[in-house]
Amino acid sequence: MNRLHLENACEERHFRDMSLLHALGWRAAYRDSIPADYMAREITDGRWVPVFRQNWQEGVYRGLLLYDGDLPLCCATCGPARVDQSAGDTICSFSSPDLAAWGELVSLYAHPDCWGQGYGSIVMEEVLRRLSAAGYPGCFLYVLQENNRARRFYEKHGFAWDSRSLEVALGENSVLTDLRYCRKF
Repeated sequence: MNRLHLENACEERHFRDMSLLHALGWRAAYRDSIPADYMAREITDGRWVPVFRQNWQEGVYRGLLLYDGDLPLCCATCGPARVDQSAGDTICSFSSPDLAAWGELVSLYAHPDCWGQGYGSIVMEEVLRRLSAAGYPGCFLYVLQENNRARRFYEKHGFAWDSRSLEVALGENSVLTDLRYCRKF
């Protein structure tokens, strides 16, 4: 019996589950790219709970979770383009005024134990369906240059790097590059 189901993030348990998936995803995907001291200090299981709660309360960015019964497998956050957003809880600043009319996939993380099983694709397709239905002409996202696995995943779903990038400073000695990937509907 298939127990997979999608949930809109609107309860505290959803916010906790999304934050945990983010933290687990960061720890697994970026272990070789992000300094261990930063990871230990900043990427806690509950780090993003207030962000997801605020997103829901403000109604701008929506969270989506894929569960197997009660077990969270994958999550995403999407909404309108972040235009001239300063850092704060997002780690870095984002500015995409040229895509102000587009939808943005702000985040997508699957439990590392589930990578390669198709759960990310289920969530991605639902995000794209929702953004298209909302009337956005396309979707964009940022992905770390070093995250080849994620880049291949996004390319599989029709995204391509548009030559735009931004720097992500994680301290004095650690600067990473986020690449902007786009897909038109």
